[in-house]
Amino acid sequence: MNKAERTRAKTAREKIKEQQAAARVRDKRRRVATYVTAGVVAVAAVGLGWWYAASSSQSEQAAGGLAPITVQPDGSVVMAKQGVTKPVVDIFEDFQCPACKELERVSGQTFKNLAAEGKAKVVYHPITIFSQEPTKSNSVRAGAAARCIADGKQWMAFHDLLYQNQPSETEAGFTPDQLKNWGKEAGVTAPGFEQCVTTEKNADAQLSFSKKIIEAQKLNHTPTVKLNGTEIDNSALFNPQQLRQAITGAAK
Repeated sequence: MNKAERTRAKTAREKIKEQQAAARVRDKRRRVATYVTAGVVAVAAVGLGWWYAASSSQSEQAAGGLAPITVQPDGSVVMAKQGVTKPVVDIFEDFQCPACKELERVSGQTFKNLAAEGKAKVVYHPITIFSQEPTKSNSVRAGAAARCIADGKQWMAFHDLLYQNQPSETEAGFTPDQLKNWGKEAGVTAPGFEQCVTTEKNADAQLSFSKKIIEAQKLNHTPTVKLNGTEIDNSALFNPQQLRQAITGAAK
């Protein structure tokens, strides 16, 4: 091999290395999970943390019916059997938040089962934590639409459908027509629901509630889940078995 050939071979090897490095970067980007913070979108590597653990953990199955669900005047929603006042599990969530969607997929049934078993009082706080578009408007539309539902069971069915149909963070979603269709699917029968959704009647209430909760709870990310006022670590939050142990242990 002459000098010119050796130079070409070296250049080819360097190009291959550059292509391999670029491929590794693209692969890493594909494996990152969005973690929502106030005003920014941070990332956590799937293979290195709680998100990977979540994807491999065993979710609970529905053990029966839901505990009674009550929609509160401020927009929060309480799920608990009569007389159960503790331990209290506060779930601060954003319907547009991908990590919240994953929490619902992995551990949502655990919260429901514990409430149905009378082992916890679960309180949902749907907020809008995004400040960037189109995610902020998507979140506001979804949160405002959920506020159009007064029936607890219908609210929970709608809540679950929102996560199942969560749009991408990079595109406008949760359109009024979609929200109205999911309301029908959730069994919403209130005559004013469609107009409430179309006009975004509760958008201001959603934003003011979010601001109040974010400031009062000092939230900088969703999901945030607190057990008797103390945040549950992600290592337990996205592991149904550890989550159950943490919540039932707090009752002792």
